[in-house]
Amino acid sequence: MYVIRPVPKRYVWGSYTRLQSLFCAELLSTAGGSDGPLAEMWFSGHPQSPSRLIAPDGSQTTVLQAVRERPEYMLGRRCSEQFGPELPFLFKIIAARIPLSLQVHPVDFEARAGFNAQNALGIAQDAPERSFHDAEAKSEMVVALEPFEASVGFSPISVMLRNLSMVAHPLAARMVEALTERTMRIGQTPEGFEPADAMMPVSSMVWPDSRRRIFRAFHTAITAGPVDGLESQLRYASLRVSDPVARRAFHHALAAAAAFPGDPSVLTLLMLNPVSLQEGESVFIPAGTPHAYIHGMAAEIMNNSDNVLRAGMTVKHKDIPRLLHTLNCQPGAPVDPADARFGDMATQDGNLIVYTPHIDQFMLAYGHTGATATAWPVMDRVHRRYGILLRQLTLGRIDQGRYKPRIVLCTSGAVRCSSEADGRELSAGQAVFVPAAEGWVSVEPAAGARTDGGSFLVATTQV
Repeated sequence: MYVIRPVPKRYVWGSYTRLQSLFCAELLSTAGGSDGPLAEMWFSGHPQSPSRLIAPDGSQTTVLQAVRERPEYMLGRRCSEQFGPELPFLFKIIAARIPLSLQVHPVDFEARAGFNAQNALGIAQDAPERSFHDAEAKSEMVVALEPFEASVGFSPISVMLRNLSMVAHPLAARMVEALTERTMRIGQTPEGFEPADAMMPVSSMVWPDSRRRIFRAFHTAITAGPVDGLESQLRYASLRVSDPVARRAFHHALAAAAAFPGDPSVLTLLMLNPVSLQEGESVFIPAGTPHAYIHGMAAEIMNNSDNVLRAGMTVKHKDIPRLLHTLNCQPGAPVDPADARFGDMATQDGNLIVYTPHIDQFMLAYGHTGATATAWPVMDRVHRRYGILLRQLTLGRIDQGRYKPRIVLCTSGAVRCSSEADGRELSAGQAVFVPAAEGWVSVEPAAGARTDGGSFLVATTQV
């Protein structure tokens, strides 16, 4: 069992207090000082930002080195055979003070093509204009650690039209036009939307007309120049909204407009599903899905990839052509644990919730231990929201990853993490990497801990 040190990431959208209060000063010492916002803490085997590992004897290495030197010991036979000598997931704790960029993560073929193309051009891995840092597609899942707001995936066209029609701004009117101009034949483009159609991927040849209209409206916003008066018009429109879902969408757009004055892409948030998560609730974001995180603190787990294609609401590099090529224009409800059809299932066993999306590379567990574990408010909330679903499941011992790599992080109080070979007490912000070879993992109250025990996260794979 290794102590694992997270890699701090400082971005302008980060919090000045949330991660700082969870992670001790020792862990922040590599962040380049204590000033400025702190956005993410990576528990990572990614080549660009590998976490440090400290063995029981005090020797140090990185996740990347340890896995490459002893892949079967660290990952397990099945995991190392399927994914090779690399940790297949990237686990983060994130805290957003202001909205993040409007973005999409590439699917497999776009990730490979983009990575190889940028390598061929000689673009440095750390260059600001680089979009592809590896050849891996990226899907991700977020589990809220406190109230967390996001915009995820396209809402139905009727909802988009209702929202955008309320905004008395020329750009919003143009987006409404894009959504309402029907074309019944492939190659027939509404007047003025030729640049949008020219950027559609080849797959658009088989799209229904509705998806092409969504593409044109999205393209209209993200390719427009800076606009005036948008925030005031959004604020005025929001005062006339009565539907609670629409009100949340306008709240997200207003937060983005305040953070990025004049940025036209904030109007796309009126096209997306507004998501509001309470602690313990989650959303799964497949590759190709447009999204933006608005505010809050959460655990985030994804493929071992740092590929991001940005369209707006950012000071970083935007790669609009590649984003549009990988954009999923299919409207649909956000994928959350309440919908078993999508496989992002939440199960529970006493004081543990397990989140298992339909992807082999990762899964998460969120738990609480101690005398008050059965009264953990998160479980009450999950039972109220998903009670029928949970009663349909077979409850019993949760497989916490025997013969899998695991990262165990204490998020509050104190816990004791034990494997078949080792054990360690963790306080809030401390974490361990448990190799697959160490067998079962259990998490219990720390010796002498207060009766309220502690909360913890377990990140692992599904193979």
